[in-house]
Amino acid sequence: MESYALLLAATLNAGTVLAIAALGLLINEKAGIVNLGAEGMMLCAAIAGFAAVVHTGSDWAGFAAGAGAGALLAAIFGVLVIWLNTNQYATGLALSLFGTGFSAFAGISYVQEKLPERMQFAIPVLADIPLVGPALFRQHPMVYLTVAIAAWLIWFLYRSRAGLVLRSVGESPESSHALGYPVRRIRLAAVVAGGALCGLSGAYISVVYTPLWVEGMVAGKGWIALALTTFATWRPARVLLGAYLFGGVTMLQFHLQGIGVDVPTQFLSMLPYVATIVVLALISRNPAWIRINMPASLGKPFYPGS
Repeated sequence: MESYALLLAATLNAGTVLAIAALGLLINEKAGIVNLGAEGMMLCAAIAGFAAVVHTGSDWAGFAAGAGAGALLAAIFGVLVIWLNTNQYATGLALSLFGTGFSAFAGISYVQEKLPERMQFAIPVLADIPLVGPALFRQHPMVYLTVAIAAWLIWFLYRSRAGLVLRSVGESPESSHALGYPVRRIRLAAVVAGGALCGLSGAYISVVYTPLWVEGMVAGKGWIALALTTFATWRPARVLLGAYLFGGVTMLQFHLQGIGVDVPTQFLSMLPYVATIVVLALISRNPAWIRINMPASLGKPFYPGS
């Protein structure tokens, strides 16, 4: 039973990485912008967050630095695709490549660095409950904050006027512009907010998930988060559920190795990526279902003067 509690705890830890980034990308896509640069933003944020913790000793300084790095890169991306009308897909790929290279260069001197000793978090009383306590109530506060962000995003998108405006910009920017809404500024704000969440996810990887810096340590999680938004049909609650599902698949490889299952390690390492491909293939069998849920103007440029 203890091993299952540890597996569930590790699932929440791994799923949090994907959930934060996917929620950020969801905000982008609800406004009609596709950002394929999540991997690069997360890598830059990972080194920024790690460096901040090395120099300050504060996890929260690391999270702030990561969110700031993600927001800055997203703002540059936003200006290029929203005001200069560059191709969203090409610009996103360029951002991903830039982030991969820049983070490797900036992190050279931090490869051997170690973070200060980690604090152990536990919710009093609840953490002592057998099985449930170690699994659910001894997590880093960012795990609970992620659930809170998802709940707030549900309220914001479907219960607030600002969320309605954001969704209308993603559905029909021309109509929103005709009603007097600043479409470009709204899209830029959404892109920056989404970038900040991707940055927060990157910082979580290097500060909490695997507290060290290694070149390329995001290891495709940005791409999985991007696929999650489609898998979840652009719904925050489904994003959260899907993130923890993929987190469980990721941690399952270590659990199987731990209990001595005789499966090649290379095959187990493939599991998260194979699961991503399988899920996307299954979803793609029903294009009409995707079209119904997808923001109508996703990936399409907007020209206010036309």
